[in-house]
Amino acid sequence: MELFTMAFWSSLVIIVGIDLFLAGDNAVVIALAARRLPEHQRGRAILYGTAGAVVLRALCTILVVYLLMIPGLHFIGGLLLIWIAYRLLKPEESSQEKKEVKASTSLWGAVQTIVVADALMGLDNVLAVAGAAQNDPLLVIFGLLISIPLLMGGSAVILKLMDRFSWLIYVGSGILAMTAARMLFAEPFVIKWLGNLASWIEWPVVVVTIAAVLYAGWFSQKKSMRAHKQNQAV
Repeated sequence: MELFTMAFWSSLVIIVGIDLFLAGDNAVVIALAARRLPEHQRGRAILYGTAGAVVLRALCTILVVYLLMIPGLHFIGGLLLIWIAYRLLKPEESSQEKKEVKASTSLWGAVQTIVVADALMGLDNVLAVAGAAQNDPLLVIFGLLISIPLLMGGSAVILKLMDRFSWLIYVGSGILAMTAARMLFAEPFVIKWLGNLASWIEWPVVVVTIAAVLYAGWFSQKKSMRAHKQNQAV
């Protein structure tokens, strides 16, 4: 992808948006991992831990970018990302299912916790960013460079905004669904199979995918709320 073209900038905006919308849990991980440290060490733990997590994530994302060049994996990755987009909206069954993050009393213990936890929780982010990058590692690097200061300074704010304005979660899920649908049409065998029709049906499929994911997430939330009210009534 040529630098500073409309396609480059649109993909870059999508990558930054994905990083921000999926940053909420990571902000919580950082806070929990450093909560037992002395005040003067918390800043360094957050800085070192975030830096280590970002480097690891960059390496994993670039690796996935190259893996997606293998025939068939773009299509599989797109299907998997559709599920991730739905899961972002799907209510959690129980608070007990959330992974516990062990707080450390040492600086490097906290750093290690942050890096490992982020790696385990960041698989959806890696796949989404790799798909949005459209086989361009340079886009991944640009996106991360822009996202790092935003993640470090704004993750907690973003988390609070998403708690207050629930519709923002739908925006994030829609971005992931759009990226997933475009990944399906980035697969060579799909383009070859559809021929000239590919350019005509790509965006209708993208729109239908977004609508389907958002509706499925909304329906799941409504169903969960009805079940919760019935349990309270018993």
